Amino acid sequence: MKDDIVRWRICFKGIVQGVGFRYTACHAASLLGVTGYVKNEYDGSVLCEVQGSNEQIDEFLKILRSGRFIEITEMDTKLIPLIENERSFERD
Repeated sequence: MKDDIVRWRICFKGIVQGVGFRYTACHAASLLGVTGYVKNEYDGSVLCEVQGSNEQIDEFLKILRSGRFIEITEMDTKLIPLIENERSFERD
């Protein structure tokens, strides 16, 4: 199972601040059991690291895209090393 777990760093751009993006990310993470964090950046983007199975992460992104006021126009993604023993998803 551990081999199925990946961690992505994703920078979301578009209408992603002031629209409940971080709340939605935390809710989705809780529903799906993924770990990581989400935080606003000074340039208006949102940075997120999410760790879980590819299926969980795909569903996480689907939930974010379906947010009522969220409009993601660009996602910069990078596969990064796992964080061992991480147990939660944090909002900064």
